[in-house]
Amino acid sequence: MPFAKQHWYVAATTAEVGRKPLGRTVCGEHIVLYRREDGVAVALNDRCSHRGYPLSVGALVGDEIQCGYHGLRFDSCGTCVWAPGQERIPSRANITARPVVERGPWVWVWMGDREAADPAKLPAMAWLDDPNWVTVHGVEPLAARAGLLIDNLLDLSHETFLHAGYIGTPEVAETPFSTRVEGNVVHVNRRMEAVECPPFYSESTGLSTPIDRWQDIEYHAPGCYLLHVRVAPAGSDEGAVHVEVMYAVTPVDEHNTLDFWAVSRDFAVGDAEVDAFLERMNREVVLQDVAALSLIEARMAGAESQPEVSFKIDTGGLAARRVLADLVAVER
Repeated sequence: MPFAKQHWYVAATTAEVGRKPLGRTVCGEHIVLYRREDGVAVALNDRCSHRGYPLSVGALVGDEIQCGYHGLRFDSCGTCVWAPGQERIPSRANITARPVVERGPWVWVWMGDREAADPAKLPAMAWLDDPNWVTVHGVEPLAARAGLLIDNLLDLSHETFLHAGYIGTPEVAETPFSTRVEGNVVHVNRRMEAVECPPFYSESTGLSTPIDRWQDIEYHAPGCYLLHVRVAPAGSDEGAVHVEVMYAVTPVDEHNTLDFWAVSRDFAVGDAEVDAFLERMNREVVLQDVAALSLIEARMAGAESQPEVSFKIDTGGLAARRVLADLVAVER
């Protein structure tokens, strides 16, 4: 499926973007990111207009990026401001600058028409600016198409089997769930009562079995996934904790994806050991997904590819596929 481009995608973590040019591919398009001297993040098409040399292997001269091949320089708006031996530079030498928003741990880039870029189109994530919450995060390359990761995130029944011993318990697969679609947002809700407490929560919160566990998904197509989690002693509000699990699904090309993840919590704020535990634990869960989805991608690309059979557990994922198809159709 072609990519829906009139949207924000995460291109990098905030820490990755600095005074050294960073090359990334988003929705099949090459971009270069860097920071001006005042700290503002910049995103430009990663191709010199002269001979197509990647600007990401060039260097910064003040707030301008210089091509490493013939030395052309471009400002943060994409305007070519200098070329060797050239007094008057034609406007066709300019390159595309892309709108950028920094929110939480991520740098978002608008991949569509510049005039349509609106930060208000990003979902609300108030906890990222709340001092009573703390966030750990990471990113993993995924050798599989973005649609496989979206399927994975919308069907959490796989936690029981793929992530047993981490975050999965038998009740995740056994508990009924509800699905609804509101515009470009797919909601999947699962509420579990008096169930097993997996190590992800028992070792970070101190809670023990039995617990009440809520999983409320918001998938904001095409590239933002929020999982609102509430964990509490069974039958009680006292001692309840909340976790926000976020994924930014960024297609690189038809068969590769960047899997950005973040985990925010409203408990043990300032506890470095809990930070380290949740960062390690969630990265291991992500790597299990990466390994599984890479295997599926390899099968899909080979002669063994077979038609899919879908089940009730796929309701959310199938809804997400329809929303994505509609977004692409509208852009066409």
